Amino acid sequence: MLLTACGSNPLEHSPPRETIRRSEVIQRAEVYAQHRWRPTSANVRHGRDAQAIQVDTPDVGYAKCGWWRPGRWNQGMPYQWGGFDTPTEFDQKVRSGLAAGDVYTAAKRAGLDAAVSREAAGIDCSGLISRCWQLERSYSTRELPSLCVPLSSYDELRPGDILNTHNAHVLLFADWGNTAGTQMWVYEAGSYPTWKVLRRQVDCSALREKGYLPFRYRHILE
Repeated sequence: MLLTACGSNPLEHSPPRETIRRSEVIQRAEVYAQHRWRPTSANVRHGRDAQAIQVDTPDVGYAKCGWWRPGRWNQGMPYQWGGFDTPTEFDQKVRSGLAAGDVYTAAKRAGLDAAVSREAAGIDCSGLISRCWQLERSYSTRELPSLCVPLSSYDELRPGDILNTHNAHVLLFADWGNTAGTQMWVYEAGSYPTWKVLRRQVDCSALREKGYLPFRYRHILE
């Protein structure tokens, strides 16, 4: 499935809904992970914007963890601190010369909303969940649990549920990675070293050690 600027895209021009089906949540996440886009050197940014906010795009010139290349087709929407773009909005911003992504830093965590650059495009971890659940705005990792029912264990997870760490990071559960239930597939607007939306397999014990808690959106439908 590849839904980009051409053709019908379920992420575009859809009003917020109170309920959403699990299959739709996963489809929307896959759109972000598969999104293809082609930047130019104008979308590279390493420095302060007009509001004195530091911006660093995860292009190949960014230390050892940059990944996207100007002039080439790239896959996966880049991570942007505070980002909440749909694929079409992102493509429009890239064409207008905005920074393609803006990586997480301790300074941004300390600044919260004040550290979000208006000169960058992309999506962050909680922005991705908010889009997949088709919420009216981006809910932070501090707010998402208020929309949910807590689950008693990872064993209860179903596609479209989340694993959340307060004021830190959130993952979208996609499926189990093995029959033993020790591995799982998740979607995330990744942090270091990926800095983009992707689907990956993670170890459940590692998530428990890091304090990830399972939650279910109150209005998700089977």
